Amino acid sequence: MTKAPRRALLALPTLALAGRARAQPFPDRPLRMVIPFPPGGAADFLGRAVGEGLARGLGQGVAIENRTGAGGSIGTAAAAQAERDGHALLLNGVPIAVNRFLFRNLPYDAERDFTPLAMLAVVPNIMVVPAALPVASVSEFIALARQRPVNYASIGNGTSLHLAGAQFAIAAGLDMTHVPYRETGAANADLMAGRVEVMFQTIAAAAEPVRGGRMKALAVTSAERVPAFPEVPTLRESGLDLVSVGWFGLFLPRGVPEARAARLEAEVLAALAEPGLVARIEASGSLPRPMPGAKFGRFLAGEVERLAALVQAAGIKAD
Repeated sequence: MTKAPRRALLALPTLALAGRARAQPFPDRPLRMVIPFPPGGAADFLGRAVGEGLARGLGQGVAIENRTGAGGSIGTAAAAQAERDGHALLLNGVPIAVNRFLFRNLPYDAERDFTPLAMLAVVPNIMVVPAALPVASVSEFIALARQRPVNYASIGNGTSLHLAGAQFAIAAGLDMTHVPYRETGAANADLMAGRVEVMFQTIAAAAEPVRGGRMKALAVTSAERVPAFPEVPTLRESGLDLVSVGWFGLFLPRGVPEARAARLEAEVLAALAEPGLVARIEASGSLPRPMPGAKFGRFLAGEVERLAALVQAAGIKAD
């Protein structure tokens, strides 16, 4: 046997193994989606709703992992260490863009550790107060807050709730104290009990207590009224020139094979085109904004620039 044919024969097992590796089905097991925010809010709702659509397209389940704390940094750091084979996703929003300006030492680097996969939705906040608070409008709340100390709740530093509250205080000329909570339920409970006076909650998390009469909704933070609460005016309609909305999207740990990332992106966008899912998202108070990874990356870069200027101009700090 000559050397060339022998080398070719010896290479056959290696080529066969490589072929089988390339042909390995994806996904070959359930996926997991890390959500670094508590259950019951807009992020949790979007993750579960989109996860259901993604599971239908992929033929594999999507397990939700709520890993809260430190303004989303704990769960985000965990996702940064996840497997890079396409079976792990991160859902994040404003905190992944703004936390770098609020915390000195983050356990992850957003640009180094993650690849934007797809944007999901824009999330207006709703200004809510305890049912017993003697105000019925934004102007009445501002008048009250100028006479007594006022605390505003959020579900963590750097969240859209925190930034909306800080911007509201500046726009209204108020000195309000930020009280960050780790869980949506605890923040809602303290608001309803009157231990904090106001919160710029996600609509998904505030809808039930508002409709049940346990909170009062004074305004939404978007430029236009939202379908979920068409009777609630915007802050601008209430006399305060302020628009402040959150957003959420999906990310992959950097290093996922390109073909797998493309498959996931396509399936997420397909799920967001389903009329039933669109209706569910709108009913929850969010506004679907499907965006592929490259465009989402450009949007994210713009948000980083915008939020850096906001934090500096407003003097927003982690509490």
